[in-house]
Amino acid sequence: MSIPAVTFSEDQADAWDKIAEALAQSGVNLADDLLSPPASDKSSVMAVIGKAGSGKTLLLAELYKTLESAGVDIVSGDWEGRKKKDRRTLAILAPTNKAASVLRNRGVPATTIHRILYTPVYDPEYEKIAEWLAGQGDRPEVEGLTDVALDRASASYLINKSVPAALAAAGLRGSDFITGWKRREEPLDIGFVDESSMLDSKQFEDLAEIFPTLLLFGDPAQLPPVQSSGGMVFETLPENRVLTLSRVHRQEADNPILDLAHALADPQLDFYAFEKMVEDAAQRDERVVMAQRVEADLMSRSPVLVWRNATRIRLIHAFRSAFGAPKDELLEGEPLICDGIELPAKHRKKRLDLEARGLIKGAQIVYLGPGRKPGFSRLHVIGAEEPQVSAASIVKIEMEGEEEPFIPFAARMGATFLHGAAVTIHKAQGSQWDTVQVFAPDIYAASRMGRVEAGQPLWKRLAYVAITRAETQLRWVVRNRLGRPEGLLRVDDLKAPAAPLSLEVESDDA
Repeated sequence: MSIPAVTFSEDQADAWDKIAEALAQSGVNLADDLLSPPASDKSSVMAVIGKAGSGKTLLLAELYKTLESAGVDIVSGDWEGRKKKDRRTLAILAPTNKAASVLRNRGVPATTIHRILYTPVYDPEYEKIAEWLAGQGDRPEVEGLTDVALDRASASYLINKSVPAALAAAGLRGSDFITGWKRREEPLDIGFVDESSMLDSKQFEDLAEIFPTLLLFGDPAQLPPVQSSGGMVFETLPENRVLTLSRVHRQEADNPILDLAHALADPQLDFYAFEKMVEDAAQRDERVVMAQRVEADLMSRSPVLVWRNATRIRLIHAFRSAFGAPKDELLEGEPLICDGIELPAKHRKKRLDLEARGLIKGAQIVYLGPGRKPGFSRLHVIGAEEPQVSAASIVKIEMEGEEEPFIPFAARMGATFLHGAAVTIHKAQGSQWDTVQVFAPDIYAASRMGRVEAGQPLWKRLAYVAITRAETQLRWVVRNRLGRPEGLLRVDDLKAPAAPLSLEVESDDA
């Protein structure tokens, strides 16, 4: 069997062969690039699991490239063209926009689970443009759009393969070409799900209905979903359907962050010995820092990771105070976390509009300023392909020792937000940042409690998840201090599309 021209470890090569065998049963033969109807109507679910640095993402990326070269259609979730006879499909999914963007930054066209469960309905006139962009139709003539606008759309599509982004480049808004959203009715063929440790049982059931062949990629050392009553979904699979990658794939130079993460597997290691390892690593390598304080400037884009909610609230108020934020309003550039959408049932379409644009629970947002109407906010959704959105907002700033949060402003209904300068390690799962600040006193507090989850001390699971969120630098903060910011909050570094879409939640009468 031919495999990609990359250096696979023995366990990766073994996983490749077993996945290829499962794909052959589903009608996709990687050995000779043949596509055929599935050999069986039985569903197939497999999992590839391994700790950080074990090569899961490399394997996923190479599988995607090979399937695409074999002629499998990649479904993005933003637009689907005419169904071709005998076509086979692949969707690459992640639970959040941030997790999907991590894959996209590595050349893998990932989308969110929500964008696959719900598909957009296009205005027929503008769908002609989408078909032309995708090579399924002739260049259209659309009233109100010049040849120059169509050329901009074509240039945009060649770069990012996103129909909504291309139409935005032509000067259109989402409300111009998307008339609504509908639950996916027709199944797809193959689904790859990254960060599957974050999946709950309901999401897993929804995906199993859509994909006869489902491949989960996950890290068993992470924390289970926050509201899950059990463990991770791949733990329920038969042993022969779980492929484990155990070798740590290093870069040319050893990665001290991964070394620390894997050291946590030592059952004899206690918190004091681990913190000494962090200190030693910091003396050898600038990618690890034994920090004496939290850096306020970093918190606007990379939240401090904590265990306790009380710590999170204290750090948020310290951050706002350091930047001189008034109590009754937000400053442009303040980070937020979406906490869900509060809309009555009759506004289901508007809910789907907002969720499709990335305003789902746990999404990371940067506040850009007030909208055109009272209670509306202009927002930048971190990791979304079209990141800027205007929405009715309910912002909640939690107060230490008080059950009810302070609400500086709010629409009657809409997307709800908590402050995002600090987040719990649980909520940080699936995300990565260039530099991560981990609040070590909280990890120490967890170690003092002596709690054990899935046979592992809780503090070790917290530490593992927290430090593996760092792509380039880990800052292990050892003191309860906040450094003064060196400058003001900023928004000029945030990339905006050519024509930001505006999906606004109107009044009750809308």
